[in-house]
Amino acid sequence: MSSDHTAPLDFSWAQQRADRERIARPSLSYWQDAWQRLKQNKRALISLYLVLALAVFTLIGPLLWTIDPSQQDLNQISQAPALAKTAVLVEDRSSWAAPIDQNHPEVPLGYPDTLDSVGELQTEGDPTIHYVRLTWRPVVDAGGYAIYRNTSAPEGLVNLGLPLATLNGGNLIGFEDRLNLKSEPYYYSVVTTDGYDEFDAVSTIVVTPRQSIKRSEAIDRGLVSADSAEIGTEVTLSFHPFGTDYLGRDMLARLMEGARVSLFIGLVAPLIYVFIGIIYGGFAGYFGGRFDQVLMRFADFVVALPFLLFMILFKIAFGIGPGENGIFPMLLALILLLWPATARLVRGQVLQIREQGYIEAARLLGASPSYIIFRHILPNTVGVILVTLTFAVPSAIFTEAFLSFIGMGVAPPTPSWGSMCNEGVKTMLSHPHELFFPALFISITVLAFNLLGDGLSEALDSKMRARG
Repeated sequence: MSSDHTAPLDFSWAQQRADRERIARPSLSYWQDAWQRLKQNKRALISLYLVLALAVFTLIGPLLWTIDPSQQDLNQISQAPALAKTAVLVEDRSSWAAPIDQNHPEVPLGYPDTLDSVGELQTEGDPTIHYVRLTWRPVVDAGGYAIYRNTSAPEGLVNLGLPLATLNGGNLIGFEDRLNLKSEPYYYSVVTTDGYDEFDAVSTIVVTPRQSIKRSEAIDRGLVSADSAEIGTEVTLSFHPFGTDYLGRDMLARLMEGARVSLFIGLVAPLIYVFIGIIYGGFAGYFGGRFDQVLMRFADFVVALPFLLFMILFKIAFGIGPGENGIFPMLLALILLLWPATARLVRGQVLQIREQGYIEAARLLGASPSYIIFRHILPNTVGVILVTLTFAVPSAIFTEAFLSFIGMGVAPPTPSWGSMCNEGVKTMLSHPHELFFPALFISITVLAFNLLGDGLSEALDSKMRARG
């Protein structure tokens, strides 16, 4: 029985066959395929996230962490990373005269063979980081006392520590210490003397000064109002999650400010000299012949120039003396001396591309050399250029850090990661965090850009794409 209309389901088998024969993987462009392969490289992807986090830390961080990187907190000098601390208010100015025992002679009546150690060694008042006051009972026939301070327990007359003072007078029974105190245990030792020599008679007391802040300073910094600023009141000090440096400046704020300086040099200089290398290598590779030989011999001459020597010459030429910032001479030296590496890479790529058929077709159509270079050749070297740039950035950052470390780059008080490392080396044994954090940021940044460069090199490799 025939019918004039054919039901749609009669061709369902054809639709099913077409679905089976449909290409399983859609066609991807060069950049889409590169991105897919980059995402499969976990190290490169993590490095990319680190670079983005570093950008957020540099650009957005100062908007969230608003502490002035140059502000000094003299109450928290060289503090290690810790939670927010409390401090007790003390008077702005306080004078204290060492007490004198009027019933005890100032000088001994004779020359004693032995002397006892002082008794009743104790603190007067509440010891704070602004002052520690010691008092004791005088010793019979004593002619004076020697006061020492240490951060570890002494053993007799051994390891007494820092000599603070020698008091000539057996009737002096007190001493005030104001020398760079911190909120940590101190061992104070008082040694009895006859006015000339110290005897084997020592008394030791352990004192832990309280964190303190002057009343006027707390009011100026907004930690307490003038009405409630009573002596002895506890206030909460500024929070320093990465600690402070040797001048009491916030390490986190200085790391953010230093990131701007380091990354400015690490990004601006490579962008400029890589661009110069692209143009230079593009024209050298396209024209070839004698023109290419002359250009590349000049590039070899630039490679042979000593970078450090030219850095010194540029500083002298611009009148930049010791202790002054050498950012501009550093940028100039990087730009003028580091472009040949990019020029060589681009030249090698152009030598391969210029023999392609579409380049010959463009020539036959009357395209000018500059049009062919900028429209056809250089766009096909973007992969090599991106990889070169990702390797050039950490190299420039490391160069800035090295020059700042040896005092030829960024000079204090302007922070950079290199100059912060230079400052941290001086206190690395007693306060390692001052060196650890800037060195850590330099290492992470250099490693992240290098791994990202490796990932881009693999993702943009056309041979690997063909294998895939």
